Amino acid sequence: MNAMDFVRVTSAQVLGHYRLRIGFSDGSSRDVDLTGELHGPVFEPLADPDFFAQVRVDDELGTVVWPNGADLDPLVLHGDFEPASRFVHR
Repeated sequence: MNAMDFVRVTSAQVLGHYRLRIGFSDGSSRDVDLTGELHGPVFEPLADPDFFAQVRVDDELGTVVWPNGADLDPLVLHGDFEPASRFVHR
């Protein structure tokens, strides 16, 4: 994959208990568990299950976002780069 072919998030489904199933523009999908990763001012509101469930795909950014502006790096979600903390389950 070159810099012009960055993978984008195309779908996001809440699986329950801070878990998402993410679909990508290359046709792959991955389950992501954010349990224990929701700290810091931007991510703390996501600890509320009702707020977490408001996740959506931002077509412009190509990733998942929440109403408060929280988002996640699509390349980390896809597995192209290691996250700063371990939350992607392979």
